Amino acid sequence: MSSTAASVRQRATATTKKAPAKTNGQPSSSHDDQAVGGHSPIVSATSQTGYKVALTIITILAFATRFYGLGHPNQVVFDEVHFGKYLQRTYFFDVHPPLGKLLFALMGWFVGYDGHFLFDNIGDSYIDNKVPYVAFRAMPALLGALTVPTVFLTMWESDYSLPACILSAGMVLFDNAHVGQTRLILLDATLVFAMSVSILCYVRFYKLRHDPFSRKWWKWLLLTGVALSCVISTKMVGVFTFLTVGSAVAIDLWGLLDINRRQGALTLTEFGKHFAARAFGLILVPFLFYLFWFQVHFAILNRSGPGDDFMTPEFQQTLSDNAMAMKAVDVDYYDTITIRHKDTKAFLHSHPDKYPLRYDDGRVSSQGQQVTGYPHNDTNNHWQILPEQPLPQNDCLGKAVKNGDLVQLRHVGTNTILLSHDVASPYYPTNQEFTTVSLDEARTNRFNDTLFEVKIENGKPKQVFTTVASHFKFVHHPSKVAMWTHTTPLPDWAYKQQEINGNKNLQQSSNVWFVEEIPSMKSEDARMHKEPRKVKSIPFVKKYFELQRAMFFHNNALTSSHPYSSLPFQWPFLLRGVSFWTHNDTRQQIYFMGNPIGWWLASSLLAVFVGIIAADQLSHRRGLELLDEREYLNLSCEFSPPVLLAFFFKSHFDTHLLTPVWGTGTRSRLYNSTGFFFLTWAAHYLPFYLMGRQLFLHHYLPSHLASCLVTGALMEFVLNVDPIGVDEDDDTPDGIVDGKDKRKSEMMRAARRMGGVRERLGSQSLMAMWIATGIILTAVIGGWAFFAPLTYGKPGLSVNQVLARKWLGYDLHFAK
Repeated sequence: MSSTAASVRQRATATTKKAPAKTNGQPSSSHDDQAVGGHSPIVSATSQTGYKVALTIITILAFATRFYGLGHPNQVVFDEVHFGKYLQRTYFFDVHPPLGKLLFALMGWFVGYDGHFLFDNIGDSYIDNKVPYVAFRAMPALLGALTVPTVFLTMWESDYSLPACILSAGMVLFDNAHVGQTRLILLDATLVFAMSVSILCYVRFYKLRHDPFSRKWWKWLLLTGVALSCVISTKMVGVFTFLTVGSAVAIDLWGLLDINRRQGALTLTEFGKHFAARAFGLILVPFLFYLFWFQVHFAILNRSGPGDDFMTPEFQQTLSDNAMAMKAVDVDYYDTITIRHKDTKAFLHSHPDKYPLRYDDGRVSSQGQQVTGYPHNDTNNHWQILPEQPLPQNDCLGKAVKNGDLVQLRHVGTNTILLSHDVASPYYPTNQEFTTVSLDEARTNRFNDTLFEVKIENGKPKQVFTTVASHFKFVHHPSKVAMWTHTTPLPDWAYKQQEINGNKNLQQSSNVWFVEEIPSMKSEDARMHKEPRKVKSIPFVKKYFELQRAMFFHNNALTSSHPYSSLPFQWPFLLRGVSFWTHNDTRQQIYFMGNPIGWWLASSLLAVFVGIIAADQLSHRRGLELLDEREYLNLSCEFSPPVLLAFFFKSHFDTHLLTPVWGTGTRSRLYNSTGFFFLTWAAHYLPFYLMGRQLFLHHYLPSHLASCLVTGALMEFVLNVDPIGVDEDDDTPDGIVDGKDKRKSEMMRAARRMGGVRERLGSQSLMAMWIATGIILTAVIGGWAFFAPLTYGKPGLSVNQVLARKWLGYDLHFAK
C-alpha cells in the first residue's frame, strides 16, 4: 500500500491496534487459521456438506476415469518398462531413483509374479507371456485417481469457494494427459501424486504458522518432508518440488526475521528454532528417506544382471554370480592381450595400412600405420604388453603389471610398437594421432613416445592389473593425453573403423578401457586355476554416491533425437503429443495428449495472472490502490476512464475518492495463495529450458496440475469473490479484548474456517462463479470425451474421425 496506515487495516470490530502480547517469548496466536475449539454454535454439523459431497463425487469420477478399460490394450505400450527385475533380484540400472519401481515390484509380489517378462518390445503380448499387467497398471491408476481429490483438498484448505475447488479438481479429473499417463506402467503417476500431496501438506503446515511447535504444526511439517522425499525418490525432477517449497519457506523465514512483524518480533534464538525445525523437517527427513529407498534397492538387487556394466568393477564385485569377478586374472608382462573400450566396446586394433598423406580438410598426416577401433574379435586386436625396460631373461615370467607402471604395447600382427605424437588426429585437430613404429625406432629416438602409463580407475598404488575387473586409462607418458575413441567411423581408407586418438581431457569418463582376455595364456598356467571368489562388500555411502554419479551422467547423456520429443515452449499450448501404441487391424491407437480446452484456458490464465500482478505493482507505484481492504465495486470499474486517467495524471485527481475494485484481503490472497500456485507452476516448468536431454510432453504434467490450481484461484479473483479469513489481517492477539468479545471473535473465525459457503462468504453471491465453473467444465468435459478414443485406445476411428482430431496437426496414425 502507499502508506503504513493503508497496509495495516482496521477490523470493523476494533477501533485500535495494540502491540501483540507475548507468552514465553512467542507471539500469542490469533488462531485465525484454525477452528477455535470447534464448539461454536455458529458452525452447524452440515456446514461442510457441500464440500464433502463434491469431494465424494469427484473421487468416484476420478476412479471411474482412471480404471475404465484398464486391461486394454493387453500389449506393451510405449514406455512400459522392466520393473520385474526387482523380483528376480538381478541388478539393473535406471536413471531414476527406485521408489516408483519398488511400488510396481511390491504389486507384482502381491499377485505372485516372478518377473520373467522383460518388456522388450512395444506390442509384445501380456496375455501370451502370462503377465499380471492389470495389477501393475492398477498401481498408477490408484495414485492418479487420488491425485484429483488431493487437488480439491488443496483448494479447500486454501479457503477457496466450492466452485473454485470443483473447477481446479475438474480440470485435472477430465484431462486426457493425466488420465492416459496414469493408466500405464509408468512412473509419472507416482511423481504427480507425491508432488500434489507435498503442496497440500505444506498448505496445511503454513496455516498453522501462528501456533508454532504445536503437535499439529510438527505433524504437517514432517508430512511435508515425507511427501517431498517421495517426489524426489521417484524421479530426479522431483527436486523442482523442493525448489517450490524451499522458496516458500525462505519467504516465510524472511518474514519471521522482520523486527516489525505485526505478531511481534522474534529473538534470534526463537528464529533459530524456527529455522532448525524447518531444516530438520524439510531437508534432513527427506534426505534420510531418500537414502532408505536406495538401501532397499541395494539389498534387493544382490545378483549380477544387465546393469553391471554401468558400474565400476569394485561395485560389480559386490554382486553374486558376477562374471567379471569370476573371469578376472592378473596380467603379467609379455602377455598377449586384447584391449576393449568400455563405452563403445571397440577393440584396440591395427593393420598394415597407412594414414593418407592428406585428409579431406587439407591437413597432413604422419602417414604412419593406422591404429583404429574394431568391433569384432580379430588377430589384429592382439597386443603384447612390455615393461619400460626389458626384464632379465631368467626372471621375466610371472611379473604382474601394476597400477602406475610405464609400459609399451607391441602389435603382434605387424611387430610394431604403439606410439602417440604431436600430430593431429584425422577427425580432431586438437587431439593427437595414434600410430605404430618399428622396433628399432621404438628402442632409439622414438622411445619416449612409445611409453604409456596404466592408470586404474579408483585404483590403489601398485594395485595388480587384471583382466575385465581393472578399468583403466592408458595415458601417453610424455604428452599426458589419454587413449580415446568415439563412434564416428573413419572414411573408406580406414574401412569405416573407429578413430583412436589422444584426448587432452584426462578426466573424461569415455577414456576408460579394459583388458578382455589373454589369448597367450596356456591352459596349464597357474592363473587358470582360480579359487571361487567371495562376494565383496563396500560401504553403503560409497555405493550410493557411485550410483548417483552414474544416474546423473546417463540422464544428461539422453540427448539423441526422438520422433516424439518436444520442446518446453510447446507444452503449455499442447502443440505436440506422443504416439504410445497402435493396432493396424482395428485402427486403434493411444496418443498421449492433454485436453486442449483445459490446457489452453489454464495457460491463458497464467498470462492473465502475470498481467494482474504487473498492473497492481504499477498502480501501487502511482498511489492507486485497486486491491484494497475496503468494500469493492463492480469489476467494470477496474479499467474505467477515471481510474486510468488517475493512474497517468495523479497530480490532477484526488485518488482518495476512487474506491478500490476488490475488497478485504484481496492482495494477500492474490500474492500469497495464487502466487504460491504460480510459483509451483514456474518451478516445475522453467528449469526444463536449461536441459539439453530428451524432453517429452509428460514432463509438463506437474506444471499443468499447478496451472489448474491457478485457474480456480484466479477465476475466483476475477469474479470478485471476496476472500475470507485472511489471517495476516486478523492478528488481534488473545487477551486484548474482553472475554465476551474474544468468544465472539473466536466464533466468527471458526465459522469462516469450518462453515459452509454462506458462513465463509457472508452475503456474497456465488452465482457468477457457479455459472463460469459450469461453462468451463462443460467445455472441458466435451474436449475430454472428444479425444477419449485416443486416450483409452478404443474404439478405433475412421479416417474422417482421425482427421477431425488433428487440431494442431497432431501426428496421429490412420489419418489416410
